[in-house]
Amino acid sequence: KQGPVASSMSMRSVLTSGSCLSPPPPPPGPPPIFDTETIKDEGTASRSALFAQLNQGEAITKGLRHVSDDQKTHKNPSLRAQGPAVRSPTKSHTPSPTSPKNSPQQSHAPVLELEGKKWRVEYQEDKNDLVINDTELKQVAYIFKCNKSTLQIKGKINSITIDNCKKFGLVFDNVVGIVEVINSRDIQIQVMGKVPTISINKTEGCHIYLSEESLDCEIVSAKSSEMNILIPQDGDYKEFPVPEQFKTAWDGSKLVTEPAEIVG
Repeated sequence: KQGPVASSMSMRSVLTSGSCLSPPPPPPGPPPIFDTETIKDEGTASRSALFAQLNQGEAITKGLRHVSDDQKTHKNPSLRAQGPAVRSPTKSHTPSPTSPKNSPQQSHAPVLELEGKKWRVEYQEDKNDLVINDTELKQVAYIFKCNKSTLQIKGKINSITIDNCKKFGLVFDNVVGIVEVINSRDIQIQVMGKVPTISINKTEGCHIYLSEESLDCEIVSAKSSEMNILIPQDGDYKEFPVPEQFKTAWDGSKLVTEPAEIVG
């Protein structure tokens, strides 16, 4: 604040003096020169060589090496086994969902018990000595998923149902209602006394042995095959097949259905 005021001439002398400022850097050099003529000549030569090969026609394959059959992968399975299979680039390969492992079959404990008025016989396997003795007229028997077994029911019972059984045998004395066979296979039934009706539904293979007292029994069947009724004659049984095929015709006023005779 107390010094002398600097003039414009003295400021110019300080800026132009070399003792305070360094000289400016040299200007950049010229840009590199590309040999465009050389590049153009190389591109022209490579294109000329390509067109020359294409113009050979069938002669272009003369330079290929012949591959014998033992070197072809489609004729030599051992070559395919040596290297990994190459996936086609045109197909999308999405990982297939992993199938769940088969869960082990759940095992059930065998049952033979009276539950109220219902006899339950379930999940019996390879049992040929099953017996129900203490029966009453109001009781019913339900036999479910028994395999390779035999059951004897003594006395008089209201009804019997066989459901989802295989290679199962039933022997009973008397039934006042109905005996039903449903969704089963290879069933054998022997009637020792009387039964008014036997129904067979969705079953493959069913043999019914009737007694002298049960010859008036009605057999009702649907969606079943290989059914046979055995009738006692002269101390033995004679087998009669149950029709599986029917023919229906219009008689002018109603439909008439009759068993179809199979011509062998």
